[in-house]
Order: sequence, then structure tokens, then C-alpha cells
Amino acid sequence: MTFPLRIRPDDDTELRRNLYDGKVFLLPPTTSSLRLVDYARACLTAELGDTPRRAHEHYDDAELFERVGRVRRRVYTEPEGQRLFRDTVADVGFPAAETAFDPARVRAIIHGAADNPRAAPVYYPHRDTWYGHPGSVVTVWIALDDLTAEETFVFYPGRFDRPVANDSEIFDYDDWVSRGWSLKIGWQDRDASLRARYPQVTAEEEYGPEVGFSCRAGEVLLFSGSHFHRTLPQWSGLSRFSLDARVVHLGDHAAGLSAPDVDNRSRGSAVPDYIQPHDVDAMTDG
Repeated sequence: MTFPLRIRPDDDTELRRNLYDGKVFLLPPTTSSLRLVDYARACLTAELGDTPRRAHEHYDDAELFERVGRVRRRVYTEPEGQRLFRDTVADVGFPAAETAFDPARVRAIIHGAADNPRAAPVYYPHRDTWYGHPGSVVTVWIALDDLTAEETFVFYPGRFDRPVANDSEIFDYDDWVSRGWSLKIGWQDRDASLRARYPQVTAEEEYGPEVGFSCRAGEVLLFSGSHFHRTLPQWSGLSRFSLDARVVHLGDHAAGLSAPDVDNRSRGSAVPDYIQPHDVDAMTDG
């Protein structure tokens, strides 16, 4: 089977059913996704200069973390980034009136950072559902640059509906966000990974074949949050920047339609803190 799929079903309901069944789609850029990429790139350039992928050559770890953190906060919290993401997911089958979403996060996979203990949780193989997201969650991932398969991440499709030994029971969403929204936005606290515990696998297992992908900037990757996957370290001399976010179709969620949730024991729910349709209605273009 082609992986990921490049053509989506015409019907949005059928698209979601395919996602809950484990299919992964890499869809062409839309006007909105390209605008979102341009916005995120402009935010990065303002902090990191004209060549963000080489920023690790110009800043030490602490300053780079602080600068990228400001970009994460801006893209995640400012209305412009939220509107552009809302429009992007509407273009690919998740209408604003039916969808709740967690805003887009800038992910920075820095060249050589896999050697830094602070970055260890970034590379844990995991399911997004282990972090208080429901089985109906769909992850949206967008690269800010053209990337080879060695620069993205890998799926383990054979484990989509088969359990993996893990300690997701340690994760309580309500407790996690009670310690500050910096954790929710994504590693704003440089030492958080040294103090906090993040879900991970607990036994050495054979996960089956790894399946990766290459992509173009602005293409929209859609996959179920139940997929078991792993971020790849970057050793090419370039850092990788991308956007990811989570969406839930509220009708499906209410009806109990979802992907298999075979080994998730995390507690609490992130969905009440997503941007809801009534919040979208309040957004303006000003």
C-alpha cells in the first residue's frame, strides 16, 4: 500500500473514517497552509535570522531554546496563527463549525540535540493519545521546508491497533497544565524534561517495519493520534522546523467514533482546552 496516501476521499466523513482506520494522508499545499508556513517562517526569521535551519551555528543551546520558545508562544497564542491553522484544517476536511483544535506548535528538531538529555522526550516513540488526547484525535503536521525522509519521523503501522508496553498512566493532563501553560505549548521550560516524567515505552519490543516519508513545505500530513511513531534525530547539519497540532471532530467524538485506543492509560482530557467552534466565531480578521 502507498504510504502515505496522496489522494483523499472526496467525502469528509469518509476521510475521517479512513484516518480512524489507520490510513495516513499527505495532501497538497493549500493557499491557507502556505500562508501559515510563511507566517511561521517570518516568526522564526525575526528571532533566528535569515537561515533558521543553521541557527544552531550562531547561538548556544540556552539562547536558541529561549528564541525558539518565543516563536512557539507567538504562533500558538496569537490570533493570526490560530486563524491560519483553522483555515488550513478547514481546507483539508475539518470545518470550523464542527471541529475543536489545539493550536499549532512550532517543533524544532535541532541538529545534534539528540545528545542533550534535556531533549530526550522529543525522541521517545509514542502515541499522541498518551498525552490526554482522545481516540478521535487527528494530528496535523506541516513542514516549513522541503524535507527528505531522514529529516521527518517514522511510523510503526503494525502497532497501530496492537498494544505497546508503556507507562502512559503517569500522565495526568489536569495536573500537567496546572503547573503552567508553558508545558502545554511545548518545552518552554528548558529544564522541564529533567524534572517531569513523559510517557514512554517500558520494554524492549519488536515494533515491526518503520515507515517514513519525505515532503514539501506546506503539504498537510494527517494521521490518527493513535499511531505509534518516533521523531528522527537530525545529523545533517541542518535543523528541522515544522508545525503540528491536534483536531477533533466534535460530532464523531460525541458519537464515540475513533481509532483503536489499545494501550492509552493517561488521565484527564485536553479537549476542553482546545479552541472550540464558538471561539472560532469570535475570531476576526483585524
